[in-house]
Amino acid sequence: MFRRSKRVLPGFRLSLGLTLVYLSLLVLIPFAGLILKVGGMSWTQYWDIVTSTRVLAAFRLTFGASLAAAMINAFFGFIVAWVLVRYRFPMRRLVDAMVDLPFAMPTAVSGVALLALFKRLGQVLDFKIIFTEWGLLLALTFIGLPFVVRTLQPAIQDIEKELEEVSASLGANRWQTFCLVIFPALRPALITGFAMAFARALGEYGSVVFIAGTSLPIVSIEIVKNLQGGQEDMMIAVAIATTMLVASFVILFCINFMQIWMNRRFADNN
Repeated sequence: MFRRSKRVLPGFRLSLGLTLVYLSLLVLIPFAGLILKVGGMSWTQYWDIVTSTRVLAAFRLTFGASLAAAMINAFFGFIVAWVLVRYRFPMRRLVDAMVDLPFAMPTAVSGVALLALFKRLGQVLDFKIIFTEWGLLLALTFIGLPFVVRTLQPAIQDIEKELEEVSASLGANRWQTFCLVIFPALRPALITGFAMAFARALGEYGSVVFIAGTSLPIVSIEIVKNLQGGQEDMMIAVAIATTMLVASFVILFCINFMQIWMNRRFADNN
């Protein structure tokens, strides 16, 4: 008779139960409370709030700056991750540790540091950075870079250098090797890092409040401002937060669907 092998972790039913309970306490119940709260207003009230001039401007600026920052991080984060993995140079470990600074620093500290830096830089360049859209873009780029770099580094390490040698032996130049061999293997990790940087930028508050102030219409700042008011302002904050929640789910679903499609296409081509 065969004995059932003992598992280190609990069985499927117990693990699934613990997972559902944990997710319910931390994620589902707060989201459900938010949906119930917005359900207390009529559709007309909700529509008037989310289509007001100030809220629409906040949506445009927040999504636009977050998307631009994520795209910048996807490009430069790829280069940083490639250099840190493939090359050896003096103080490489220090540079690698500096990537985690936005992770390690509290957002308020990051905001103060960026405020001092951008204020001085603006004086030198005779160009206003703080309390402008450019300052917001730089702040979102700063806090999102580690997500791309740390997601790409393991993927780059997993690529065998023999594949590049085989590609070169078959007559491919460096650009062809990168486009046809390296980049398709790194594309899923790059999309994941892009999505994480984009999602982080959408909800960032601590650093942008120092850089953008309260003059620029930003979703997170608008939510906090309305939370400090009365019942009517509270409903405005709930409506904005619910819209952001739905929009974030839709965007992340589309990105994940695109990633799955690319993985299947890459697997079929191989």
